[in-house]
Amino acid sequence: MQVFEYILGPMLIIYLFRYMHNCVDVTLKHTVLALLLMIGVSAQGHAAELIMIEEAGCVYCARFNAEIAPVYPKTAEGKLAPLRRIDLSDEWPVDLAQVKPETITPTFILVENQREVGRLYGYQGDEFFWFLLGEMLEKLKHDSPQGRTQ
Repeated sequence: MQVFEYILGPMLIIYLFRYMHNCVDVTLKHTVLALLLMIGVSAQGHAAELIMIEEAGCVYCARFNAEIAPVYPKTAEGKLAPLRRIDLSDEWPVDLAQVKPETITPTFILVENQREVGRLYGYQGDEFFWFLLGEMLEKLKHDSPQGRTQ
């Protein structure tokens, strides 16, 4: 088992990562990305979270809550970056002092170790959300010490 974890595991990650970047089929690319994210979660245990700035009466927040919120925690993305909700009328959390507060709802801020990685303004639908979230999550791999290339 240790051989897989220390030798075969990293080799598989490298292979899948290279395959994903060369892949033309978007559905297959998302599947490979999900596999990479699941491997990354089990191997590294990122301290990432997806912050959602919301407010009562926000039509797009309600649409996100109907279309994405029920399934998000069950996805690879949701496991890598759990959703944390912040109401626009609440005081900005102390642990996010290094992240710029927002006044537009909904806004999604990907944070890792209290540092902003990316930001998505508004909610235009599920396909748009998943695509842009995937792009932001790819930055976690590139920004982390394990994901940096020389």
